[in-house]
Amino acid sequence: MKILIVDDEPLARARLRQLLDGQKEHEVLGEAADGLQAIEQVDCLQPDVVLLDIRMPGIDGLEAARHLSSLERPPAIIFTTAYGEYALKAFEVHAVDYLLKPIRVEKLLQSLHAAVRVTQAQLQDIAHANETVRTHICARVRGNLKLIALSNVYYFKADAKYVEVRHTGGQVLIEESLKSLEDEFGSQLLRIHRNALVAPAMLSGLEKDDDGRQQALFHDIDDRLEISRRHLPRVRSLLKGRRR
Repeated sequence: MKILIVDDEPLARARLRQLLDGQKEHEVLGEAADGLQAIEQVDCLQPDVVLLDIRMPGIDGLEAARHLSSLERPPAIIFTTAYGEYALKAFEVHAVDYLLKPIRVEKLLQSLHAAVRVTQAQLQDIAHANETVRTHICARVRGNLKLIALSNVYYFKADAKYVEVRHTGGQVLIEESLKSLEDEFGSQLLRIHRNALVAPAMLSGLEKDDDGRQQALFHDIDDRLEISRRHLPRVRSLLKGRRR
């Protein structure tokens, strides 16, 4: 087993590495201190197993696992956690392996031996059980993973079988549906058309095109998106509320 250790606590990473020292059948490829580093390291090192802490600043373990599970060759994931027993019931129900800190070597080796890949459905269920919503969108650009903070997204627009993500650094295509994005992010996004969701904070105003159709305008970019008559009252109300 080739292993990546992910924990924001240096002492916790050192402890896991110490437990694995001398285990000839296992090799620690590297370490990461947060979810973003974990995703980058997995893409680079291709480990068999990730020992993944759950509570970390920025991208936490649950969100990182959801991104990792979408890879063509996802690693097996073993969560490491200091959660109490009451919070572990959600994990037990969905049969995701975990190690409760402080971790004992016997349990660690047992978990590695039985390591299995976590499915997207399991991670969705766990995220819902723990009220976890992603903070980043994951896309593959020229073979590399790219993470876009939701706070940097202007809009999502359906484009054939893909969805275009327009963000402060440009644009990428993802294979998620607008419906799934709307269900997950709820009040953080606003539907303005059957083919478009926008970030309310990024809206700057309205403007009619040459055919008299209302378009959404955005801060700092020249893009314009059509607003359907069905959704126009809500957009107008939002913009009007800001001017008060």
